[in-house]
Amino acid sequence: MGKRMMDYDNLPVGGDYDALPAGDYEMVINKVQEQATKSGAESLQLDLVVRNDLDKAPDLSETNAKYHNRHVFIDNWKRKVTQAYDEDHLDLVMKAAGFPNHKAYDFPDDFISFLYHKAVRVHLSNEDNTYNGKTTKVNRAAPWNFAETEFPEMQHKWKEEAGNSQATPDPFAANNDKSIDISDDDLPF
Repeated sequence: MGKRMMDYDNLPVGGDYDALPAGDYEMVINKVQEQATKSGAESLQLDLVVRNDLDKAPDLSETNAKYHNRHVFIDNWKRKVTQAYDEDHLDLVMKAAGFPNHKAYDFPDDFISFLYHKAVRVHLSNEDNTYNGKTTKVNRAAPWNFAETEFPEMQHKWKEEAGNSQATPDPFAANNDKSIDISDDDLPF
């Protein structure tokens, strides 16, 4: 591998998990997944990422321009009484993401797949959250805080696309889908 010079000046900074300031953010839905707590409470969690293609948008200078690529996790909990998600709340998120009106979808599969990488505008608030005696600020967004994006031409660059050194290139990309000849002597078993 050879000699390597240590350079601590350019190490990535991590650990900044404070809540984002309250405000309007243009976001992309990274993924949606069902989760359950140890006690059995179930939720649909939306992993939202602050878009990084809007640094120059004047009304986003204090939100997207300063906090792009940050993740915010929003939970939609099943109701204790009905053991079901509030359909109106889910519909508000689908509407914001551009799902056609009066069109049926299978839940949760179509809900999850439709929202994947959709752009939305979200108003985030800050609330106190106390857990194990420690109070911290957390971001919250109610379903009615979701709206259609004001910037539908999304040019968000995911970290892997933006030259992330941890992205693994396809070792077979230069092969142009041709078959690879491997003899039995090449195999370790």
